[in-house]
Amino acid sequence: MGPFATKANPWRWIPSLYFSQGLPYVIVMTVSVIMYKNLDISNAEIAFYTSWLYLPWVIKPLWSPFVEMFSTRRTWVLVMQFLLGAALACVALTIPMDNFFQLSLAFLWLMAFSSATHDIASDGFYLLALPSKDQAFFIGIRSTFYRVAMITGQGAVVVVAGYLEERLPTIQGAWSAVFGGVAVLYLLFFFYHRWSLPKPSQDEKVTVQEPGEVFKRFFQTLAAFFKKPQIGIAITFLMCYRLGESQLVKLASPFLLDERSVGGLGLSTQQVGVVYGTFGVIALTLGGILGGIVASRDGLKRWIWWMVAAINLPNIVYIYLSFAQPESFFLVTAAVVVEQFGYGFGFAGYLLYMIYIARGQFSTAHYALATGFMALGMMVPGMISGWVQELIGYQYFFVWVVIATIPSFVVTRFLQIDADFGKKEEA
Repeated sequence: MGPFATKANPWRWIPSLYFSQGLPYVIVMTVSVIMYKNLDISNAEIAFYTSWLYLPWVIKPLWSPFVEMFSTRRTWVLVMQFLLGAALACVALTIPMDNFFQLSLAFLWLMAFSSATHDIASDGFYLLALPSKDQAFFIGIRSTFYRVAMITGQGAVVVVAGYLEERLPTIQGAWSAVFGGVAVLYLLFFFYHRWSLPKPSQDEKVTVQEPGEVFKRFFQTLAAFFKKPQIGIAITFLMCYRLGESQLVKLASPFLLDERSVGGLGLSTQQVGVVYGTFGVIALTLGGILGGIVASRDGLKRWIWWMVAAINLPNIVYIYLSFAQPESFFLVTAAVVVEQFGYGFGFAGYLLYMIYIARGQFSTAHYALATGFMALGMMVPGMISGWVQELIGYQYFFVWVVIATIPSFVVTRFLQIDADFGKKEEA
């Protein structure tokens, strides 16, 4: 079997492929927030500009057909990994500059578009490179390594940055070194996957007979999505389900990092990496696993209300943290673990509902559209969250976050879900 064999052991490439898929997302969405906070960018600017970075995931269904048209999925995966490495290197080079905020954001935009395109290509490649029985078996493996990437990004990367902040002359130098190290990792991914990814015979670009054909197919797919039963309620649900969480996620790390005198908890960068990026992500993963288990046993309909409550009500712990400002590291960690476990449990229901509304013809494209609405529901509220926090302070901001969870309970009342959907025997 040569280096570019048609078939390859899935264990050789699935773990690394989905690790490489998850890491840039968490760097763009979470690590960048911590970095900018430590580089003295205001909460309003951080929340507004980093929320715009969701846009590539919002609109990725618009260019997903072109990924099929212009090359193989394997080629797209490799090219995007090379671009991700180059973009990370450019972020590292711009951080020490005077106008680092604008320049680094530009390259984070490049990372975001490359990462969204990498998602399209790698998910499509997974479907082509594995028979259906193996796809079912490895779905848990790919999810696990995506979560490992989150732990690495929010945990290990942040802890290393905090360690370097204390030992290098400048904070800029610490974060530049961290991004440079991750850039090297992505170049290694590029070379490794060039060798390890199989070349399935089905992985060919789509042949379009006429230039207008792709647009005709695209609009047919789009029209079919908006003709689905209850689609208005479904879209409202996708937009509202994380209305509170979308604002909390942008300010959670700044709150943990800010000085106690301005309402924060005064944790170090290393402590945030441990609390939010390690124990928090582990709790998130365990909650997601439990959510999948109970839904597969009893169906989504039976558990949807519990999942709505789980993703929203634990946000109350931040009200306690902001008013009490406890000094106990254990207590802060426990509160974050509770919130993240609930988030993971509730998010399992969100993912299952997107699969539910995507069923039928064009299921792949319709699932991509659902994820676009999911990203839009995170982007728009996140953009104003920093401004709201600076206006009313951390304490009342977290009260507002809990109030913002109410629409998700209201719209859930109108959902219609088949009683058997999600049960194991349906898989």
